[in-house]
Amino acid sequence: MHAGLMVTSFGDVDQADVAVRAEELGYDAVWAGELWGESSVVQLTEMACRTDEIDLGTAIVNVYSRTPAVLAMTAASLQRASDGRFTLGVGTSTPKAVEDLHGLSFDRPVRRAHETIELVREFTAPGGEPVAYEGELLEAADFPALDVPLPIYHAGLGPANRRVVGRLCDGWIPHNIPFSQLEDAFEEVADAARERERDPSEITIAPYVPSAVSEDRSEARETLRRHIAYYVGSGEGYRRAAAMAYPDAAERVAEAWRNGDNREAAAAVTDEMLTDLGVAGTPEDAREQLETLVAETEIDHPIVVVPEPASSEITEATIDALAPTRF
Repeated sequence: MHAGLMVTSFGDVDQADVAVRAEELGYDAVWAGELWGESSVVQLTEMACRTDEIDLGTAIVNVYSRTPAVLAMTAASLQRASDGRFTLGVGTSTPKAVEDLHGLSFDRPVRRAHETIELVREFTAPGGEPVAYEGELLEAADFPALDVPLPIYHAGLGPANRRVVGRLCDGWIPHNIPFSQLEDAFEEVADAARERERDPSEITIAPYVPSAVSEDRSEARETLRRHIAYYVGSGEGYRRAAAMAYPDAAERVAEAWRNGDNREAAAAVTDEMLTDLGVAGTPEDAREQLETLVAETEIDHPIVVVPEPASSEITEATIDALAPTRF
């Protein structure tokens, strides 16, 4: 079993300590997200300095709040700090985060993602030649490439954003696309890759896998249910992703959430949605679910994500139970 671990705010636990533990438990990578609170770049720098072999990545940083040049410099610095273990994971984020937190316009997100990734590629390319780029939204001139090649993953959900993955990226980080729909969803990635004479099989599929483990099976499932309700209810892109397989249920969840009834929204998450959007149960059940998921889909690198509403006990149990060394 190969798996990564999303390192988020686990109470008072130092996140670099979690990364060290993840390396000891055999996780292939640790990933840091970034919305509000702390900088994932600073967190990953500390993780890079305290680990030896485990890969490190952003999952994700958005393509609005840092310019492509800052993203390129950041990636170059993290590649140096980690001795080449860093992956840059980007995404468009949401209108709520981009507009209400960063005060920017959530304008043409797919085009923004495309040009940002394309320009970061040029800024980190080998050779050191001056970069000249003129897109519809972004442009650059005169400054030399940094000669720091790195993997770039993109969290494209909709069809147009998935095509960005196929055209430009080394990996895909889908979130809230039902696992049963991943193969069909990846066809959009594959078609775009083939149009650019790229091999789709070389694009890593690395989805978030929300996971909750407890000896109390119902507690684990309720934790996951609340997590799914939050995403389906609070983000239109996530609702549309879940609706690829569960249109009616996703709409019921979203409607309850919009009405301020979070409890009803969680109750509207069906058992089928739980199975298709995450892993939950006892340690033995959860390991079997994750193993089956990887065996029966095209997933290359599942990223274990402990739901935000999880208790400290569930967090500890999940990290331990789904560690690659446990399989």
